Amino acid sequence: MKLTERYALDELKLVYRVLHAALPENPELMDSMLLEELQRELQERAAAEGVDVSLHAQWAAWLGGPLLRGL
Repeated sequence: MKLTERYALDELKLVYRVLHAALPENPELMDSMLLEELQRELQERAAAEGVDVSLHAQWAAWLGGPLLRGL
């Protein structure tokens, strides 16, 4: 079962933003399978809603947080 089917979308977005913001202090998160899977599922969901996830501003706006530095 996909994460986006098990948890509320807003909760997943928040968790992703928090983990992503922690990358500078925790570079080992770059190798996290959880973060990778979460990002992939969120990007799939965003794309299904018409968001061009290759455009950072659209992706960040959909996530609901400030512009995030690339991952």
